[in-house]
Formats: sequence, C-alpha cells, structure tokens
Amino acid sequence: MAGALTGLVAGPVLAQATPPAATTDAQTPATDAQPAGNAFGIPDDVEVFGKQDPNNRKARAVVNGQVITGTDIDQRVALVVSASQGKIADEDLDQLRMQVLRNLIDETLQIQEAKLQEVSAEPAQVEQTYSRLAQQNFGQDPSKMDAYLKSIGSSPASLKRQIEGELDWRNLLSRNVAPFVNVSTEEVKDMMDRMQASRGTDQFRVGEIYLSATPETAATVEANARRIVEQLKAGGSFVGYARQYSEASTAATGGDLGYVRLATLPPEMASVVSEMQPGQLVGPVAVPGGFSILYLIDRRKILAADPRDAVLSLKQISINFPKGISQKEAEAKTVAFAKAVESIRGCGDADRAAQTVGAQVVSNDQLTVRSLPEQLQSSILQLQVGQATPPFGSLEEGVRVLLLCGRDDPEEANEPTMEEMRSQLEDDRIDKRAQRYLRDLRNDAYVEYN
Repeated sequence: MAGALTGLVAGPVLAQATPPAATTDAQTPATDAQPAGNAFGIPDDVEVFGKQDPNNRKARAVVNGQVITGTDIDQRVALVVSASQGKIADEDLDQLRMQVLRNLIDETLQIQEAKLQEVSAEPAQVEQTYSRLAQQNFGQDPSKMDAYLKSIGSSPASLKRQIEGELDWRNLLSRNVAPFVNVSTEEVKDMMDRMQASRGTDQFRVGEIYLSATPETAATVEANARRIVEQLKAGGSFVGYARQYSEASTAATGGDLGYVRLATLPPEMASVVSEMQPGQLVGPVAVPGGFSILYLIDRRKILAADPRDAVLSLKQISINFPKGISQKEAEAKTVAFAKAVESIRGCGDADRAAQTVGAQVVSNDQLTVRSLPEQLQSSILQLQVGQATPPFGSLEEGVRVLLLCGRDDPEEANEPTMEEMRSQLEDDRIDKRAQRYLRDLRNDAYVEYN
C-alpha cells in the first residue's frame, strides 16, 4: 500500500497557504556566486582543531528545551522511505536522517512560535485533517492508516505532528505575514502588460531540487546530487525528495517553481530547460551557489489554448496474451491484430474488426490529451477522427491501440483577471516573507545536538 502513503508525504499534508504563482517569475533561491565564507575573510587553507566528523553526528537535538528523539527521526524517515518505495541506498540514509532532523527542528520552531503567539491549531483540527487523509487514502476506515503507518516503522503520532506543524505555520502566516503584504494596482497592470507582450511564448512548469555548495564542497555536493538523481530514476518521488533535500524556498511546495518564462531563470537553468520535454529529469546542473536537479512538469504557451486540453472520445482495442506464450507466437498475434486495426473504417466499425481477432473494445468520452502517457500524446494530436495509434504494450499487459472517435478542442485561453493576478503576486510575496520569518526563528533558537 506504499502508493497510498506517497500521497501523504510526497507533498504538503495541507493545501499550502502560499502556493507558487502560476504565471509570475520563478521563486529561485537567493544565492551568491562567491563562497559564503568570503564575507568573513576566511582563508581557503583553514585548519580545524579538534575531532569534527559530521558524518558520525547523532541525529538528535534539543530545540529551546524541547527534545527531538531518535525515534522521532526514525518514524519520519520511514515516511520518506515508504514514499520512495523503499528505494533509498543504505549509504544515503545517514544524509536523509540529518535532513529530516533539520525539518523536525523547523517544525518544532513553528509549533513553539504558534504557542507563543496563541494561534496553535486545536487538537480537533489535527484529528479532523488526519481522518480526512485516512479516508482519502484508505477508504472509510481510518484504522487502516494507523496500521499501515505502524507497519512501515512510523506512527500516527508522527504524521499528526506534521499536520500540527503545517496548521500552526499557516496560522502564523495568516496573522503575522499576509495582512502586511500589499500589491498595488500599478504592479498588477504592469504584470498583465508583460503577459500580453509575451502572448504565445513558451512557459515551463519546472520542479527543482537545489543544493548549495562552495568551491570546497562542490565535489561532495555534486556526488550527493547524482545519488538523488539515481534514486529518482529508480522510482523515488520528486516532490518527496524536494521537500526533504532542497534548500530553495520552494521545498515546501515539492520544488514546484510554477509556470515560468526562460528569461526569469538563471542562464544555466534556462539553457537546459529549453531543451527538456515534459516528464524529463535532468541533473545535477551547476548553477551559481550550488547544483540543481530539474524536472519539467509541463509546458504551455502564455495566454494560448493548449491542444493537450482537448477532450477526446476514444475507443481502446486490445488483445491479451495467454501465459507461457512464446515471443514468436506473440509477434504473429500482434501482426494479425495490427491488420485488423488497419481494416477499421470509422469508429462504428471497431467492434466488427475487434471480433475477427478476439480483441476487446472499451470506450471513454471524457479523456483529455494531457491525461495520457507522454509518449502517446504526440501520436494522438496527429490523428484524424477514425484513425488509430500504432500498437503498443508488452507480453505481460497485452497489445492495444487507441482509436480517435472525436475531439473537442479547447477554447482560447482566458487572461487572468486583475484579482487573480493580484492574488498570485501576493502569494509570491507571502512565500518570500515566510522564508525570512523561518530564518529569523532559526537565528533566535537555542539548539543543542547530542
């Protein structure tokens, strides 16, 4: 049931109070090309006195008097491992534990600040959110989620603690940040004018995992980034890894930069993103101050209708192979199946052709192009009504084609209203101030490691 857990930890438990703006500039991390130590006049050839081995540091801490135990860390790590379907190498677990510890420290600071400001979430709110998640992932029996969390080495208390932290942080931002963010009408108009000037140009919805580095640590950080890429290619959740590893402000939103124009990205990222296709993972990419792992979520044109939003009427025609069939026999059946498909004369003829080779026909009138696998989208967009895709499949899953019976193309994209644009700009500013707020909490905290 690991797939159910992925929905719990691969992204924020709650809807973010500050979602990324859909059409504004990228929320890129504030970095500096110079090593951080240069601001303090630190020489390159420093000598460290005493035994310092961060790889052997025990992942436990006391935050303003509140203890984070090894059990707390183990149970939260179990959530991340489950979301990655257990595909985390043993040598990477120590690094993951340290990152989880940093997340737990931030979470503790947020909960403590909410209590100090008297805006803590009520226990009933936490339980209500937990129950809602259980129903979404495990049906009407919340006890199934309790059992599942325990089976993977986590606990209901660990997930409820995460929920409490997110509720408290949302309350803090609503009280101490959002009321003091203002966007003028002139700013909104300027942004809308820029959108109009960019009509028809490409926008890219980019996911980023950013890891900071200095010249001295670059080799180590790059090696860590390569391991993360390998784990992602093996099936790990990009959103989950972004939340745990990324040092950019977008970590809380799973690394999602929103829809951005190439001009708003650092040149190193822009040159790579411009060549990427939706669903593609690239990295690590050297950027000022560190390395980025990039994932292209989507691509569209500004203020233009996207053909992938077309609603399709499709018929799926498929055959299955019996167990033990040889490759030669399967190829012969596939050839016969392809010939039957070629003989179809319109969607009304699909059932007749399918019967000649023992194929099954299933209809669906509400699929959008973008809901299909990436490798099929371009094929579907090139079809005329009554035409079919090339056969696709495998010995295990059988062979099938999609027959296009109708397509309702999307209308011209609507320009966002003034209020929608204002909301996007406000959300962007709230997010940036939220990062400063959390940084101040860290700077003022008393944290003891042991």
